[in-house]
Amino acid sequence: MNKTKRKIFETSMKLFAEKGYDATSIEEITATVGVAKGTLYYHFSSKEEIFNFLVEEGIKLLQNSIDIKTAKFPNYIDKLKAIVLIQIKIVAKYEDIITILLSQFWGNEARNQMCQKHILSYVSKIEEIVKVGMEKGEIKQGNAKAIASEIYGLICSSLVYKARTEEELDVMSLYKEFENTVINGLKIK
Repeated sequence: MNKTKRKIFETSMKLFAEKGYDATSIEEITATVGVAKGTLYYHFSSKEEIFNFLVEEGIKLLQNSIDIKTAKFPNYIDKLKAIVLIQIKIVAKYEDIITILLSQFWGNEARNQMCQKHILSYVSKIEEIVKVGMEKGEIKQGNAKAIASEIYGLICSSLVYKARTEEELDVMSLYKEFENTVINGLKIK
């Protein structure tokens, strides 16, 4: 991605997260980036294309990180621990993209459905890890779909925690809390 496209990407992500998709205009994006509309349209054909690119890149980052990290662990509890840690790190580093995904999850428009599809696909990956962990006797029996949704919900919890404390996330401290309260509850003693 060249420098101008990256600047459009980063500026759009910040504006969409702060103001919302509908309240952010192409004019505001170009003014903030400091480029002409023609330059923006050279890289993206519409505001919708910018949004789609943001979501695709954000989900790709999360899923690639999860795939790489979980492949290193044979134990399914350790795979879940890796997922929790990665999610907290992503929230800490890429809060805006997570805010955009969550803010656009509800609704029936194409962008809402795209966010739903990506989030539900990601939660399904977690669900599969939980299911296999249950089958192998490493994770307590339960509703794998609910457990996967709870683990994904840690992203939401991390954002709420950050908003309430109004300070930077201490990734490892928050991870240890989630490990003690959530992950350890799934272990077979």
